Amino acid sequence: MTDTIADYLTRIRNAIAARHRVVEVPASNLKKRITEILYEKGYILRYKFEETPNHQGVIKIALKYDQATKEPIIKGLRRVSSPGLRRYVPAEKLPRVQNGLGIAVLSTNKGVITDKEARNLNVGGEVLFYVYS
Repeated sequence: MTDTIADYLTRIRNAIAARHRVVEVPASNLKKRITEILYEKGYILRYKFEETPNHQGVIKIALKYDQATKEPIIKGLRRVSSPGLRRYVPAEKLPRVQNGLGIAVLSTNKGVITDKEARNLNVGGEVLFYVYS
């Protein structure tokens, strides 16, 4: 597999479309950090890292749905940068997703952070994906 982040986002997108409560994703350090960001920003209910013998482990993600309408919290996940075409932005041109209602996740020299954190730190980097509700 060449694009593990696209696979991660597609698994979440497919689980939301099928109204699943939990989705399992193969683990990596980058995917663990992305999952932590989604949890901190309130896009997922909870997560659990499970180590499996002889494997890289899995991340179990409990998806979040609205109590009243049963609609998923995540309305959109869009991959921006890909292995074939990397998208880098300087600190001055960081994107605003859905006019500030969503977040952009960036890979910077300070680690994997959101666009708001990147503005505060005044750093640019590779835009991995957008998520909005």
